[in-house]
Amino acid sequence: MSAVLKPSPPTFAATLESHGLAFVRKAATTLQVNVGKRCNQACHHCHVDAGPLRTEIMNSETVTRVIELMGQSSVIRTLDITGGAPELNSHFRTLVRAGCGQGLEVIDRCNLTVLSEHGQEDTGAFLANAGVHIIASLPCYSKENVERQRGKGVFEPSIRALQALNALGYGHNPHLHLDLVYNPLGPALPPAASALEQRYKEELGGLYGIVFNQLLVMTNLPISRFLHLLLREGRYEEYLSLLVQSFNPETVPHLMCQNTLSVSWDGRLFDCDFNQMLEDPMEGHPTIWNLESLDELAGRPIRSGSHCFGCTAGHGSSCGGSLA
Repeated sequence: MSAVLKPSPPTFAATLESHGLAFVRKAATTLQVNVGKRCNQACHHCHVDAGPLRTEIMNSETVTRVIELMGQSSVIRTLDITGGAPELNSHFRTLVRAGCGQGLEVIDRCNLTVLSEHGQEDTGAFLANAGVHIIASLPCYSKENVERQRGKGVFEPSIRALQALNALGYGHNPHLHLDLVYNPLGPALPPAASALEQRYKEELGGLYGIVFNQLLVMTNLPISRFLHLLLREGRYEEYLSLLVQSFNPETVPHLMCQNTLSVSWDGRLFDCDFNQMLEDPMEGHPTIWNLESLDELAGRPIRSGSHCFGCTAGHGSSCGGSLA
């Protein structure tokens, strides 16, 4: 008897076409800058594959060029700094000060435990004084689940960091926003943000006196360490099928890749942070070194792949949380 071949899942581009949806780059209002892959943690789900032994780090020349292009843009409104642990880059504060000086909203994507590292004792105060919006990863409110995903000994430093940020005004002062990020432990879609956010606030507030502004719910994309985990467990096809079957066309107009530019540690440009980790550059392979202006990238096609179904499944997922 001949083997029955399973039909291949539709491509993301074909799925968009079947729904009559346009997918093109608009003017970039957010510049997301990955300042390096060095991190004090090595989380199981990390799509950056970051860790303490990574040596990729944005140097001063690249930071200077990013600041120059950012200042020349007529439409950039937000500087979103990520890593790794971005605070471990010695030029992190230079980039923060430049963004604030240009009147941009500056976001620091913080893993919390980095604030306990040697040399980072005043980082929380620096961020508060600059009015930086902190988006902090805390995949659950329970110690067991956090440490299953992020490693043993991570939960308590994370809680202490949140308490310290609260003491600086984060979560209380309307000008100091503190958001938390949730993502599932395994190959499942996250629940609706509203109910989970309430539970987070009840648990963290009741047990530790912690307050925060918003919970951002994100889907695990089948990239890097999470992809390797799925393949080891033989669950990749199952998870991809779940993402494809959960495609929600209402999420597409809000996908971040349409108005966000992703800059790698070495100055290459990508449609999104996920494409950056897949080494899939923007159409034409632009870099910060061969562009006169970031604004000239509007109208270019967006590179897509099967991982894009993770951003459009269910309520949708982006660096800003749910989309629909």
